[in-house]
Amino acid sequence: MSNSQSSACLIHASRLPCTPRTLKHDVLTTTMLHCGSRISKLCRSPVAPPFNFPRRLLIKFEFSSLFQAKGLNTSDEESDEFLPWLERKARTKISSMLSIGKSAYGRSLFASENIRTGDCILKVPYSVEITPDNLLPKIRAILSDKIGTVSKLAIILLVERKMGQSSGWAPYICCLPQHGEIHSTIFWSEYELNMICQSSVYQETVNQKAKIEKDFAAVVPALQQFPDLESITLQDFMCAYFSVTSRAWESTKGLSLIPFTDFMNHDGVSKSIVLFDDDKMFSEVIADRNYAPGEEVLINYGKFPNAMLLLDFGFTVPYNIHDQVQIQLSIPHDDNLREMKLELLQHLTPKIKDAVGFNCPEDTFIIKEVRSPRGKGKGLPQALRAFARLLCCNSSQELSDLAMEAAQIDGRLARRPLKDSRREFKAHKMLSSHITQLMQKYDTAIKSLPVNSPSMSNTFTLRRQMAHDLLTGELRVLKSASIWLNNYCAVLKSTSNCRSQWKNRI
Repeated sequence: MSNSQSSACLIHASRLPCTPRTLKHDVLTTTMLHCGSRISKLCRSPVAPPFNFPRRLLIKFEFSSLFQAKGLNTSDEESDEFLPWLERKARTKISSMLSIGKSAYGRSLFASENIRTGDCILKVPYSVEITPDNLLPKIRAILSDKIGTVSKLAIILLVERKMGQSSGWAPYICCLPQHGEIHSTIFWSEYELNMICQSSVYQETVNQKAKIEKDFAAVVPALQQFPDLESITLQDFMCAYFSVTSRAWESTKGLSLIPFTDFMNHDGVSKSIVLFDDDKMFSEVIADRNYAPGEEVLINYGKFPNAMLLLDFGFTVPYNIHDQVQIQLSIPHDDNLREMKLELLQHLTPKIKDAVGFNCPEDTFIIKEVRSPRGKGKGLPQALRAFARLLCCNSSQELSDLAMEAAQIDGRLARRPLKDSRREFKAHKMLSSHITQLMQKYDTAIKSLPVNSPSMSNTFTLRRQMAHDLLTGELRVLKSASIWLNNYCAVLKSTSNCRSQWKNRI
């Protein structure tokens, strides 16, 4: 499925779905900035997130249908009972157009009849959504005011799980994954994490685990007040926390978990449905295309790299066209012009952001795949090339010239090619050399991955494959950047030689 086959869907409201329970994936497609917020990633920036829960950019999700060949649509006893249970709890009809069945990827939603564009295929009252209001009053009363919304929802899930079949949410709680079923890198062992230490997702995983541990430490004093809850471990909390951050929906009414939507599995086909969240007392899902009976309703995450998918949701795409690489450059401490260069960066360079909107340090850049080896270098951020030009300046006059040029245009530093083609060549050759070194490290990391063997557990085999998908995708991005930089340098060298020959003739 190519990007040209994508169909855009507009989210008219701000309640957005998150991850499924399964590892289904095809091609990831178009995502658009719009109202609403997905709750999936722990904050990685110093900016305080709203509502004190993990922040991610505002996005649009797409849903899709899978060809019947993949959708088995077989039912089981638990699936047959789930929808009637939810409708009894809601005291209203949830959906007459969808049914829960089993596909090759686990429990799934299927069209049970013909669905036309504009049909409301799902209507879930707020009364059957799990929100912080479901927190037991005796627990809420002793929780610190600093406890965030995600932690509160995680506690609710833990309490309900402890109650077992006596829980009013038991059919839903039973559907949530347990520790061994989750493959987000926060659940990987140290040995497994070392497989991806070359990728930036390694450090992001370390940071995320530290954040969860800190949140758990904050709720432990409250949990210890209740004998039934004091046995809850960090691992239990991490599982519940992950269930919230990967599944929660956000609206103006706050953060919540919607049981029925958890059966929407992931796929990259870009047919979509639209979710409304208005002044009514329920959320509606509206189809934006026709569905035939038996077709599976799926969720599409959008154009996210494997690093994000692996950390946030626990799966990778074998060939993810949206992969990207985070690289770092820095001004050497022995550079005589270091202070002047730092000052220019501080005053004239806009805050650099990565592809999903997070503030990065001034020396951190996000590279995407460069599609055209001889084009304009789209995929290599202009800020990265500007930084390289700045690094190659070896006189205060050159820096002053860059500052003056920036002031005359849009204030951005070194965004135009340097007038001296030799300096321009040097700057980009330095970038090429840096990327070549990274490529060698990635190549070594890939070759160092353990060889598959029958003695490996299924979990380790799967995570090894995910590590391979991640590393090979990021290596592909680096190779594309290297090819473009080498071609650009070749053109600069050729131009410089021609000018030299012309001068010699004169």
